[in-house]
Amino acid sequence: MFVRARLNLLKLKAKRTGIWYKALNHLDRALVDLTIKVADRVMSLRLAKALSAIIKKIEEALESKISKAIRMVGLPLAYKLGLIAKKWGNPHAEKWIFDLSFARFLAVMRINSGRGGFT
Repeated sequence: MFVRARLNLLKLKAKRTGIWYKALNHLDRALVDLTIKVADRVMSLRLAKALSAIIKKIEEALESKISKAIRMVGLPLAYKLGLIAKKWGNPHAEKWIFDLSFARFLAVMRINSGRGGFT
């Protein structure tokens, strides 16, 4: 499940970007450090769950603003617009639902309109 090399790499990325101390509390950092020092692989389900939550915190903090905007705003808007356009008879509108470029466009338009709200 969790291997020492993956945890080391994630810790290095978090430290380089300054996320290590901003996104994680002392207990989270200590748990990752101890796991790296003691275990080659995580076998305990309880430890794996704890590490999974910590890794999720790090990955969310590492996510760029535009990626977050695409995920939180662009994709849902693309889905809604695709369904509406399909109901109106546009035969190509179903492709909009899965079009990442269209979702990126919608997210950037939302950011530039001043109604971003997802910092």
